[in-house]
Amino acid sequence: MELRHIAARSGRLSSFLREELKMSAGLMNRLKWQDRLYVNGVAVHTDYPVQVGDVITVPLDEPTPDYPAETGDLTVLYEDDHLLAVDKPAGMLIHPSRSRFTGTLANYVLGYYQQTGQNSAFHPLTRLDRDTFGVVLLAKNSHIHSLLMQGDCQKTYHALVYGGPEEDSGVIDAPIARLPLPSLLRQVSPEGKPSVTEFAVLERQKNVSKLALRPITGRTHQLRVHCAYRGFPILGDPQYGSAESKELSAQLGLSTQMLCAKQLRFTHPITGAKMEIDSLMNV
Repeated sequence: MELRHIAARSGRLSSFLREELKMSAGLMNRLKWQDRLYVNGVAVHTDYPVQVGDVITVPLDEPTPDYPAETGDLTVLYEDDHLLAVDKPAGMLIHPSRSRFTGTLANYVLGYYQQTGQNSAFHPLTRLDRDTFGVVLLAKNSHIHSLLMQGDCQKTYHALVYGGPEEDSGVIDAPIARLPLPSLLRQVSPEGKPSVTEFAVLERQKNVSKLALRPITGRTHQLRVHCAYRGFPILGDPQYGSAESKELSAQLGLSTQMLCAKQLRFTHPITGAKMEIDSLMNV
């Protein structure tokens, strides 16, 4: 894939990359030193004086990742030349790690790209915990990822919780901080970063409620921490669950936390269309 623009004004190439092509400074700098910025087919630097009618092209080929491509089940929810949205199952990591180099979403997406003849890369806009399931939105190159990061993506999760809030809807505004090392868990703490979650009750049953959760901020483990803090921990959560929620989870045979990334709403970075993508999974 490449970006292509015909100049309707004159100016430094850098101004076209920033304004017309909406390119991030980091990507611009990387492409500059790779000699991958072209005007009329000739490699130039960002200070090149572009004239009216000049053709600016920027190849967006991505480097080959250091993890293997794998063939596996991949539920595609949406795809175009720029974006891919898939359903991630519970128990799957987003990225390879030191302890797990295969079997991740990145491995399967890379395999899918190779099978379909796409020179695309793995750039997730949304990152889910290993045991959180649902929709994950991916950009196919770093430029599209940068544009998505500049936009506003509204995320809605569905969760099954032990008990539930007294009110039908509300806001949890409680700062979240990391527990002392070596723990990787989080807690509500006055020294934490501002953290806000909107919630609405979708269903109520005996000892169980189904909630819609919308994170306004994006702290690690935010929804799990906030629900536990308010006294209605997410069922199946082994780390933030209470003794009562863990007991009920065991009775119900829940082997993973009941938290689903249900819906993403955002503006398409290229077409400007209002997008809404829903997971096929449910809690």
